[in-house]
Amino acid sequence: MDCLLCKDLERAFEARRSKYIEACSAAYYRVSTELAAYDNVEMERAKSDLEEHQLVCVSAAKVRQSGPRASRACLDSTPGRHAGDI
Repeated sequence: MDCLLCKDLERAFEARRSKYIEACSAAYYRVSTELAAYDNVEMERAKSDLEEHQLVCVSAAKVRQSGPRASRACLDSTPGRHAGDI
C-alpha cells in the first residue's frame, strides 16, 4: 500500500496489539484484568480506525481489487453499503 495513513494506522494497531499481549502475560494480570481490558479496548479501537480508513482509502481499494473480488450482490444487500462504494 502506498497510503501513509494506512501504514500509520497499521503500525498503531500492531503497537496496541503488542501492548495488549504483554498486559495479558504480565504478572499483575492474575491480580487485576482491568489494565489488560483497557489495552484490549485500545487495540480494538486502533483496529477499527484502520478498517474504517481502508474502506474509503483509494490505495487500499487498489489492493483489494487486485486480490479476490467481493461479490457485488453481497455489497448491494448490505444496509448502508453500495457496490459503487468500493
